[in-house]
Amino acid sequence: MKKLTVLTIISILMLMIAACSNSNANSSDSTETAGKKNEGKLAPSFDLKDVKGQTHRLSDYKGKKVYVKFWASWCPICLAGLEELNTLAGEKHDFEVLSIVSPGYNNEKKSESFIKWFNGVENTSNITVLLDEDGSITKQYNVRGYPTSAFIGSDGVLVRTQPGHVPNDQIIKEFESIK
Repeated sequence: MKKLTVLTIISILMLMIAACSNSNANSSDSTETAGKKNEGKLAPSFDLKDVKGQTHRLSDYKGKKVYVKFWASWCPICLAGLEELNTLAGEKHDFEVLSIVSPGYNNEKKSESFIKWFNGVENTSNITVLLDEDGSITKQYNVRGYPTSAFIGSDGVLVRTQPGHVPNDQIIKEFESIK
């Protein structure tokens, strides 16, 4: 019984030491972005064409907050959320709304097929869909499932990513705390 108590105390101390070392690692990350408005690292930049052939760069949105939704045409949750995303993109907010799909990557249709398919989808006229041809941007944002939301501050910091569907009211509320 005494050995069990000693082992428990040692385990607790080890966990406390590990927690302290993790907080030190996090503090070094924050020094990388000293002077930034938000905590975190800079969002990976991108230079992508939309379904209409226009080029969009993350740098085009410098000084603005940006919401990016990563999604796929084969994802039922993504498809169910397109009308809601269209509504969000059509409203006036203090953030920009973009979406990214990756033709030819992770079972997504090739570009030409995707564009043809997307042009036939109703209630999507407000959605800006960027094409990440090889999935490299999707990988840089560590997207592991669809849909995934990325919240970028006006300072270009990737404040957070969140897998799964995020309703519009939560997206708006999240941006209230992002600078």
